[in-house]
Amino acid sequence: MKKILFTTAFLCIGAVTFGQDLPENPEPGKCYVRCKTPDIWKNESVKVPVSPEYKKIITYPAEYKTITEQVLVKEAGEEIIVVPAVWGTQEVTYFEKEDGTKIEVKNAVFNQGFETVEVKGATATWQMSEKLPDCQSDNPDDCRYWCYKPVPAEFKTMPVEKLISDASIVKIPIPGVRKTYKRKVMVQKPTTTTVQTAPEYLTITKTVLVRDARTEEVIVPAIYQSVSKQILVKKGGLTTWKPVDCELIDNTPLPINWDFSSAELNEGAMAIIDARLLPILKTGVAVFIESHTDMRGTKKENQDLSDRRAKAVLDYLISKGINSSQLFAKGFGESKLLNKCSDNVVCTEAEHAVNRRTTFRVVNQN
Repeated sequence: MKKILFTTAFLCIGAVTFGQDLPENPEPGKCYVRCKTPDIWKNESVKVPVSPEYKKIITYPAEYKTITEQVLVKEAGEEIIVVPAVWGTQEVTYFEKEDGTKIEVKNAVFNQGFETVEVKGATATWQMSEKLPDCQSDNPDDCRYWCYKPVPAEFKTMPVEKLISDASIVKIPIPGVRKTYKRKVMVQKPTTTTVQTAPEYLTITKTVLVRDARTEEVIVPAIYQSVSKQILVKKGGLTTWKPVDCELIDNTPLPINWDFSSAELNEGAMAIIDARLLPILKTGVAVFIESHTDMRGTKKENQDLSDRRAKAVLDYLISKGINSSQLFAKGFGESKLLNKCSDNVVCTEAEHAVNRRTTFRVVNQN
């Protein structure tokens, strides 16, 4: 994007040609820069379920206890003195262990899937056309038109778990243990004098059910993941003029002492940016940030290092709340040396230090 800075002297010379675009009531000796109001966004947190709520079943086995019991094996009777009584045998069935139930659990079944969510809403941006080829005006801003082109929404696909079937139980009956015992019963009484006989008892043991098998249901809560979504609150794009110091239209040094072969901003560098550059940007103007190296190292390494240093300054300013539309950054490597210290020239450390620099200048926003 072409950047044009206007001084008051230039405003006077070009008033006839550019009168409709220039700032009104300029002050002599002031410089003016074109600024564009930024888009205003806000972040909203959207919760996406990545694991559903499901039921977990815990089983407890049946509980038993063993008891003893006195059972009658011979009833009280009479003893015949002359003719004895006639006895028969009877078989009695009892439960040594009562019937019960066994419970088996079928666990919940899940399926790994994906869900697409919108992380940035659709918007639009202004774009200026190329100058028409048959335009007769010398003004570079004439014979152009603006188009408000849509920018589609951004989406993010993320893995989620989906419940296919929930946990369930199967009850399996467990038959008890049955046993028998025999007892004598009188079939025929004696026919003569009788004598009473005492009953006879047998002590038996048996297992009885205290508490049948049971289950307990536990609800495992769903798991959510927060996704940040940007929503356009107010569309920018309006153009205004702002007065700036004329010194700022030329490259102004930022005296950052970069660590050797590093593009990381230290605390001292951040303090310099906060004091010298951040207040200028908060007025709404745009700046072009340049980063340069000396000739030591390969051209490719120096170009990469200067690109990373310029981007580090840009990223830091964005983290401080500066809109990205106000920022332009570029690394020049060793392509713009300020002195004789090119390849194969012996220089002092101080002379090399002159070429290692980071600068900024105020530019227009078209």
